[in-house]
Amino acid sequence: MLLPSGYDRDGSKQPAPRYPVLYFLHGLGENEQTLFNTGGWNLIEDLRQQHKISDLLIVAPEARRSFYINSADGHVLYSDFFLREFMPSIERKYRVRPGRGGRAITGVSMGGYGALRMAFAHPELFSSVSAQSAALMIDSPQELDRAMHSGSPLGNVLGTVFGDPIDLAHWRENNPFVLAEEHKAGLRRLAIYFNCGQEDDFGFEKGAEALDRQLQAEGIRHEYHLYPGDHSLAYFMAHIGETLEFHSRVFAGGK
Repeated sequence: MLLPSGYDRDGSKQPAPRYPVLYFLHGLGENEQTLFNTGGWNLIEDLRQQHKISDLLIVAPEARRSFYINSADGHVLYSDFFLREFMPSIERKYRVRPGRGGRAITGVSMGGYGALRMAFAHPELFSSVSAQSAALMIDSPQELDRAMHSGSPLGNVLGTVFGDPIDLAHWRENNPFVLAEEHKAGLRRLAIYFNCGQEDDFGFEKGAEALDRQLQAEGIRHEYHLYPGDHSLAYFMAHIGETLEFHSRVFAGGK
């Protein structure tokens, strides 16, 4: 967790100020410390000192290979944990601005999928969502099943959280494209940003482009960028600043 620099000092004020919170979802093979151990801490502090972002809490949960969803077999109920236990616990313990106007979610790769899935399923909970190189897959579940058993890079990413073979009903329940259609009225109140590299190692740029087309067709405002780059830490760090600035602008507008 990253607190505003004056958080402890501000706590002595009456009334003590409350801050917006941004939940940061890490990618596959990473953990809750990745953002802060890869130069993210310094980047965030630089943005604050340059007044490009306002004071906010950044909270990064651990998720392993869960894709931030309840697993198809019901053994891992990550989405339930995050929404019913983790977020309420954070917002009870820390001085967080109440309501959806003070809450946003972002992520990279698997975490980008998780952020979009959480926000599209529950637009009433978040004021904004962003994703970098989100694991958005436009292949059919049958094609993904074959990828899982062929040992392809994409198949290795999936694991068994969606079932083996993929559970079709579970896949639809957690598919950001399906959720965007089902909750399009709510998405019109949600600020949306996402980007992807043109040479993404897993082909996730195809999913990003498909989501851009779908949102455009539904008349849902969003910001999308396709940049030069691959699926790497260097790409994420090159563009994470603009995701933070995006959320900061939305928070400022929702005061």
